Amino acid sequence: MKILCDADFIVYKSCAAAETEIDWGDDTILVTSRFSEAYAATRRELAKLERKFGSFADFILFFSDSENFRKKILPEYKGHRNRKKPCGYKRVINKLKTEFKVIIIPTLEADDSMGIYATKHPGNIIVSPDKDLKQIPGTLYNFDETFTVTKSEGAKWHLIQSMAGDQTDGYAGVPGIGVKRATSLFEEHGYSWKTVLKVFTEKELTEETALVNARLARILTADDYDFENKKPKLWTPAANYKIND
Repeated sequence: MKILCDADFIVYKSCAAAETEIDWGDDTILVTSRFSEAYAATRRELAKLERKFGSFADFILFFSDSENFRKKILPEYKGHRNRKKPCGYKRVINKLKTEFKVIIIPTLEADDSMGIYATKHPGNIIVSPDKDLKQIPGTLYNFDETFTVTKSEGAKWHLIQSMAGDQTDGYAGVPGIGVKRATSLFEEHGYSWKTVLKVFTEKELTEETALVNARLARILTADDYDFENKKPKLWTPAANYKIND
């Protein structure tokens, strides 16, 4: 059993906590950090997971690439996240590479890399607080609880996110539709691409807009990745796409 860890989250949090501001006056504030503190904080977080799952478990740390294929689908994707990485972020990752297996796949976010690995090699545990990982079938630990995601549950969550959008990531879905309302509509009309289009078009949005949202929401699986050419396959549903329990 391997632990597939969203290390983006852990390293970002640890490095940010190690930052210190020095106010020099005259409109100048200097941000400093001690690498030893940032790295120690990262290792403490990983040690917590080792204690939970057992030190015998193999850990694989996943990070997002500096480029993001979703920017080609929607240039505004995550456009509001323009803050630089905290001090020491890259250096901590480089140090982790000497102690753990680290996976960074070109143009992919850590979520996608975990989704691909978890579906290509079933039976492992994903560790991430990101609700997007509820799309991936298997075992998920979200830092609060451990639960199992079935294939149909994962597919349903993808459609829900496609309709509800994600303001944090910068795609809107259907205005006025949140997760609860989207779930209610799918329960009433069925989890299908037909239902997605019905709700989008009722708000005078196009099928292309619906598809863009669905592609942005989709966390890649092994079926969504071209291993030969090393690039994602953009999600394209059949007209009669429907999820059956």
